[in-house]
Amino acid sequence: MKKILVIGATGQIGSELTMKLRSIYGHDNVVAGYIVGAEPKGELLATGPAEICDVTNGQALADIVQKHHIDAIFNLAALLSVVAERKPQLAWKIGIDGLWNVLEVAREHDCAVLTPSSIACFGPETPRDNVPQDTIQRPRTIYGVTKVTTELLSDYYFNKYGVDTRSVRFPGLISYVTPPGGGTTDYAVDIYYAAARGEKFVCPIAEGTFMDMMYMPDALNALVQLMEADPTRLVHRNSFNIAAMSFDPKGIYEAIRRQRPNFEMTYQVDALKQSIADSWPNSLDDTAARQEWDWQPRYDLEAMTTDMLSKLALKMHA
Repeated sequence: MKKILVIGATGQIGSELTMKLRSIYGHDNVVAGYIVGAEPKGELLATGPAEICDVTNGQALADIVQKHHIDAIFNLAALLSVVAERKPQLAWKIGIDGLWNVLEVAREHDCAVLTPSSIACFGPETPRDNVPQDTIQRPRTIYGVTKVTTELLSDYYFNKYGVDTRSVRFPGLISYVTPPGGGTTDYAVDIYYAAARGEKFVCPIAEGTFMDMMYMPDALNALVQLMEADPTRLVHRNSFNIAAMSFDPKGIYEAIRRQRPNFEMTYQVDALKQSIADSWPNSLDDTAARQEWDWQPRYDLEAMTTDMLSKLALKMHA
């Protein structure tokens, strides 16, 4: 990668990924793509180029790629799971019609493309534990449907046109930098904020609901590592299971209590979030990623909890 475009650069993943990529490849070589109403601010704006980049406008996207001589695109444009269920047509327009534009531009201008998938690509018929790399995918949410389509369409462009497409299936992502934006796993971020403020947390997900989770530093490393991986080693491409930890609300509550003994939590289950969570698997088998591009997470639940609480304490008292 020499010149990189991050689409969705002001989102939860994009804001941190853009800064990480700039630290590796040079500030001027990473373009922050954003939509009107979600303009970059602060360090993200000050440290490198930015362009209005709406994936539903293919010509505008092509113009950015030509202007900046882009050779790699990180396509993070998507509505998250809960929001997507409320706006399914918009979820498809951004996630799939937008992806089609990205892949066409990549085909025409010889760009590599990484478009993340998700554990949402699985459904109730998928094995619940240690989900294999290759297994049944019958999601019940529009978010999941768009992610399965993302995987298939990305593979199609690789097999038919030779576009260098790559992807990971993200679990729930936890970060202290950017607030979550409408995902089913957001409770695992919100709970740390409550603990850092000394507040009781009301959990919208039922006890015993296990989901795969990952700390954002590991997620960012996975994206960079996969895009830099030797293509001759990649068998699956779209998309790799990656995993770091799996826990239910009680597990994360107990991890926080070991460091904040006075922390309290109650349950008030959100029916929509719970129905989505119940359709997802408990844990993923990421053997293929480990074998094909040496994936290895650094954070488990205890290490993440220590880092999250310390970083949030600094953030809230800054």
